[in-house]
Amino acid sequence: MSQFSIQITAYSEAAADIQAVRTAVFHQEQGIDPALDFDGYDAACQHILVYANHQPIGTARIRFLTPQLAKIERVAVLADYRGQGIGSQIVQTAVSDLDQKNIAESKVHAQIHATAFYLKLGFKPCGAAFYEAGLPHQEMRRSHPNRSPITTPSRVE
Repeated sequence: MSQFSIQITAYSEAAADIQAVRTAVFHQEQGIDPALDFDGYDAACQHILVYANHQPIGTARIRFLTPQLAKIERVAVLADYRGQGIGSQIVQTAVSDLDQKNIAESKVHAQIHATAFYLKLGFKPCGAAFYEAGLPHQEMRRSHPNRSPITTPSRVE
């Protein structure tokens, strides 16, 4: 059984590991254009990385859109490690970090096949489905404890 570790890091500290996971999942598996994935925001974001036996197997980034709203994005787990709760751990780590930072609300642009995953983690659909990077998505939002949620749907970033 693999040993898993999860950490929050800066892109400058772990760019190669972040790129390796996202390239495998988004570019190779899903055919997403690397220019859409590596959009220039990474350096300004917090990143979450999961390692198994010192190898990167999962990642996500947190982008702060306003002082009250953050977007959890680029959630990816290598195919061989899916179904083990790693994606849930990544999102829960992001949510916990946002709770500590007093962020009122977080959002995701969930690929349609992943909406049930995010529902289980407390996110609710917001607005109509749309296409992003050529794939159907649903904006989903989650209010954080003791904060007033932002109720205006937004597909901005």
